[in-house]
Amino acid sequence: MSKQGLRVVGRDGVAGCCPGLLTAPLVADEAGELARVFKALGDPVRLQLLSMIASRAGGEVCVCDLTPAFDLSQPTISHHLKLLREAGLIDGERRGTWVYYRLVTETTDRLASLLTRPGGTPAPDRAPEGRP
Repeated sequence: MSKQGLRVVGRDGVAGCCPGLLTAPLVADEAGELARVFKALGDPVRLQLLSMIASRAGGEVCVCDLTPAFDLSQPTISHHLKLLREAGLIDGERRGTWVYYRLVTETTDRLASLLTRPGGTPAPDRAPEGRP
């Protein structure tokens, strides 16, 4: 299983921040990496799993608590968790027979910053419908 997560895109090395999606165009490699993360988020079950993990008091949840919340088989839940993990959105730790999952906040914080307009920047005016 791949443990590769979301690589920070557009890191300038000095300020250590990445440009937002709304401030600089993405190059093909960056777009490909981000598309993999957004694809992992593009399924309702995976969004629910991510939400259950992220909102759990204590910051982690046992797979034994996730599986009963869905009308899906355990292997299907494991597959969805694997995709979230490969996208770098969650991480897990085996304890005995169970795996405990936690949110990778660095990844979700990077996604949030990519989609946020810089402070004080007004939204661009939209052309009337039917006009460029």
